[in-house]
Amino acid sequence: MGDEFYSSIKLITGEEVFALVSTDELNDKTILILQNPVIMKVVNSPHGSVMKLRPWMQVPSDDLYIIHYDKVITMTEVTDPQVISIYNSYVEEEDFNEHSDGHQTRLTEDMGYVSSVDETRMKLEELFKKDSKES
Repeated sequence: MGDEFYSSIKLITGEEVFALVSTDELNDKTILILQNPVIMKVVNSPHGSVMKLRPWMQVPSDDLYIIHYDKVITMTEVTDPQVISIYNSYVEEEDFNEHSDGHQTRLTEDMGYVSSVDETRMKLEELFKKDSKES
């Protein structure tokens, strides 16, 4: 197995993933071994840009994935310490926000949680009705 490095990878499916990666050979073909792959998204807000992360695969029990190199369009090694730190902090959240005692982290307004989907839908409908009456 090759050295580990942080990488941003564009797959032929169009997905972009970020992970700690190592390479290996399997039946004379190169494979990538992705450790805790995530989807990273930069979101601009009035307070500046923030980076949101979520697991690439929604299977919480797996943290290693194998991808054949022919499924990759391009990849680049990421050396930015801030991006690596954000990724490592996210991964260290014990299985993506599940704590060792079994409870999950509750989202708060400080984390960006504002309301439920139903509450948001009601607020948007009220705004739409208000705008319609003013027109």
